[in-house]
Amino acid sequence: MKGFLKNEFAIVAAAGLIVSMYFIAGVLAFANRQYNDINTRNMEEAVKTLKNFTPVEIFKDPAAAEEWASHFANLQTPYRITLISRNGKVIFDTDADSAAMEDHLDRPEFQDAVTQGTGTAIRRSVTMGRRMLYAAAAITDSNNHFAGTLRISREVPAFYSRLLSSAIPFLAAGLFIIIGACLGAYRFSRRVSHSLETKLNAELDKKDRELRIKIEEAETEGRYRAAIFNSMFEGVIALDSSLNILLANPRLCSLFGFDKEKNVRGIPLIEFSHSTELEEAARSVIATGQPCELAITRYVAGSEQHFQGFAAPLQAQQPDAPEAEQGRGGVVLVLRDISRLLKLEQVRKDFAANVSHELRTPIQVIQGFAETILDSPPEDAEQLRHFAQIIKKNAQSMENITNDLLTLVSLEDKTAVRPPLEKTPLSPLINEAADALAISARNKKIAISISCPSNLVIHAYSSLFVQALVNLLDNAIKYSEEGSKIWVKAFQKNGSLLIEVKDTGIGIPAKHIDRIFERFYRVDRARSREAGGTGLGLSIVRHIALLHRGTVEAESHAGEGSTFRLRLPALAKL
Repeated sequence: MKGFLKNEFAIVAAAGLIVSMYFIAGVLAFANRQYNDINTRNMEEAVKTLKNFTPVEIFKDPAAAEEWASHFANLQTPYRITLISRNGKVIFDTDADSAAMEDHLDRPEFQDAVTQGTGTAIRRSVTMGRRMLYAAAAITDSNNHFAGTLRISREVPAFYSRLLSSAIPFLAAGLFIIIGACLGAYRFSRRVSHSLETKLNAELDKKDRELRIKIEEAETEGRYRAAIFNSMFEGVIALDSSLNILLANPRLCSLFGFDKEKNVRGIPLIEFSHSTELEEAARSVIATGQPCELAITRYVAGSEQHFQGFAAPLQAQQPDAPEAEQGRGGVVLVLRDISRLLKLEQVRKDFAANVSHELRTPIQVIQGFAETILDSPPEDAEQLRHFAQIIKKNAQSMENITNDLLTLVSLEDKTAVRPPLEKTPLSPLINEAADALAISARNKKIAISISCPSNLVIHAYSSLFVQALVNLLDNAIKYSEEGSKIWVKAFQKNGSLLIEVKDTGIGIPAKHIDRIFERFYRVDRARSREAGGTGLGLSIVRHIALLHRGTVEAESHAGEGSTFRLRLPALAKL
């Protein structure tokens, strides 16, 4: 900016100087013309005056010419006088030998005098070698016949040479004034430019800071919006009027099975979602311009995905826009995957139904036998004892269900404060679980074989881990034939600690494997109830495994026995 202002002032100063020079040149040119015009008019008046004293006979009579010439020779006059005959021959000249002078027929002042009566010219004299001003007048006889020309001339210095000799002081003064004015203008321009530069630089710095702040604010806001957009739990997608994708956040891409890093811009909605319901909802919003709520279901790889969402126009109608452009905006969709919520709701309903079903049977049995005893007490003490045993068995079943439910609630409670996991040897925990079921195993003549290196250790809640092993061993005993065998094996593999409980019992059909860890799920309800199971044992095992940052899995075939495997993080051996 500083250089720009200085250049501007320099240009203005130069332009002023050029204009001044043009003005001075114009004045001098005008003065030069005036100078020449005045001298020319004076010469014309002088030649006209001398014409009156010039008789025509001098051009015809040489003696008269000699007399006339001698008369003028005695006069003190500033003019050079020349007589030129009608044919252009010089017959007399006061300053030169007329006989040696060339023919003057082509001289412009002679030609003008012949045609106009008088003529003037300024040129360098061939005879005198100096710049001369000429004035000529035609001499005629009484019959107005042209006889010759009287010409006078004098040396006329050029206007500029005369001016220079007399105007040097003025020119010097003018040059000094001009230089002073230029220097003053330069100093003034520097002061003005410095002042303007300071103000402009301050203003520019201020605006630059404001602009940088606004840009930073816009970038920060953009990053915040992008961060919010990309981290939203809901899926968000923006579409144009043709239902092609403008923008989709990573959550929506993952919901519809697209790579989060893939650019989905321009992909048609139907190709992206494979949902005609979603496409119809989007078209409805574009057509009506009104937002709407929606619920859609997608079927992917044999499973259902349920979405709840909201659709709205991407941009408002423009009141001043042409009619052809009205309603051509896009649509924005916000979707939430509620598949898990619906599944949990169904689990809750199934749980309530299962609890009611599991408790109804023992309650009905207890109620029935109690009414029988009250209404018609049996006379046989043995029969009364039998009724009491049935009531006790069903009451015990209800207690078992209640205890297992309380255990599940405790395990699922995310807010429960628990002590840290304890580092403990694994072998004693397995032996404790086997000892707890030794009587049940002995009653069915089932042998339990344990293989666990003594140096294996785990981080565990000992009582809960023993309960998980007890549940697995209890199931193995219940669903194995008398005289069979159960194996418990612990070992490390691929960075994990594995505890396997294997039996040769009735096994589990393949179609039930994926559901056996659900609450109250039974492969054979009648046999399970007969064996005294609550349907919650494996669900408890799964929750205990999760609490220990592990998993539980099952391998089984109907009639070939089952293997249940706890997989936990491995620790360094003792």
